[in-house]
Amino acid sequence: MPSVPPDIRTVAVTRYVTPLREGGSLPAIAEADDGFLYVLKFRGAGQGIKSLIAELIGGEVARALGLKVPEIVFAVVDEAFGRTEPDEEIQDLLKASVGRNLGLHYLSGSITYDPAVSKVDPLLASKVVWLDALLTNVDRTCRNTNMLMWNRELWLIDHGASLYFHHSWDNWKEQSQKPFTPIKDHVLLPLATELATVQEQFPDILTPTVIRNIVSLVPDEWLALSAGEAVAEHREIYAQFLINRVAHAPIFVEEAQHARSRII
Repeated sequence: MPSVPPDIRTVAVTRYVTPLREGGSLPAIAEADDGFLYVLKFRGAGQGIKSLIAELIGGEVARALGLKVPEIVFAVVDEAFGRTEPDEEIQDLLKASVGRNLGLHYLSGSITYDPAVSKVDPLLASKVVWLDALLTNVDRTCRNTNMLMWNRELWLIDHGASLYFHHSWDNWKEQSQKPFTPIKDHVLLPLATELATVQEQFPDILTPTVIRNIVSLVPDEWLALSAGEAVAEHREIYAQFLINRVAHAPIFVEEAQHARSRII
């Protein structure tokens, strides 16, 4: 399995190409100073900085488990960047997003995963279901699969709706040990026949050290925006939540197996 990257590259946004209006937070395709295109997630969007934190942690957890995720970068928007943007809504978004945002490498020519068109191996399906139950990702359904087919391979995108415990910090320990009932709506659940096999493998990969390395990638400034002065405390809670969640993985695996038995 690939190791967690020691850091995340930083690029400067040089050109706003086009909005992706199907996203609730108005993501966009943008070009950076390295010449590549990225799907840009803005810190000033309505879903706020917590969606970027979830996107970063969720994406890098998936990568650590060997799943395919576009490269994640920090994308810096300059103060002068939005001045020539004619669309007032987009201009306001860019002004509110000055500083470090998050970008995912744009997979040119990719298509949205459609379960009626593309076939996914049961083991791979089980890995994705396990991941999303771990992350409490509510947004991988038939209505919005948040997966792409690119070069005949399945790629995972958009983990911003994961880790929803961080919208209410009070009972995070309890939430870390709960089953994940929304897994019943997961688009790949009908194919996930190998959850027991995945459960034998994944906890050994997601060690506390790996989890802490991933959480350490979150910029202090992002945590400060969501946690005020409690940056170190909230960083530790993210790590402990995931460590606890892995330790109690049989609970959410059993819930996923029961949910699958009810739909097949």
